[in-house]
Amino acid sequence: GSRMLKGISPLISPELLKCLCEMGHSDEIVLADAHFPAMNLGPKVIRADGLDIPRLLEAILQLIPLDQYDANHFALMQVVPGDPVDPVIWKDYADILMKAEPNTKPTLVERFEYYQRAAKAYCIVATGEQAQYANVILKKGVVKG
Repeated sequence: GSRMLKGISPLISPELLKCLCEMGHSDEIVLADAHFPAMNLGPKVIRADGLDIPRLLEAILQLIPLDQYDANHFALMQVVPGDPVDPVIWKDYADILMKAEPNTKPTLVERFEYYQRAAKAYCIVATGEQAQYANVILKKGVVKG
């Protein structure tokens, strides 16, 4: 499209780029799947309706580092006990992290705690991701010159 920039994925909208720039060290961004109550939680919501989370995650991790001072910098929502879902998308995330942030281990956060944390995020990106338990909270680290 007309908003192409060198070195920046076309999946990153101008609004999302602005948000990533504005975020400071330890601010959080939520990549929300299509099931997530994004509009209801309070933070600014950026629409990314046609996009799946793995490709968007890959593009974002080329632009921001994760917070190395806090091991809880890549948070997934724990499967609710008794829910027979096996989130296969987590394998994709592991592969993406291996490339972008090799020292990162995802943290699993209980559902209601997850919503509380998302409510304090800098912004929420509402994607079209159909997979269940695909939400990701990223905590921004220090960008070293």
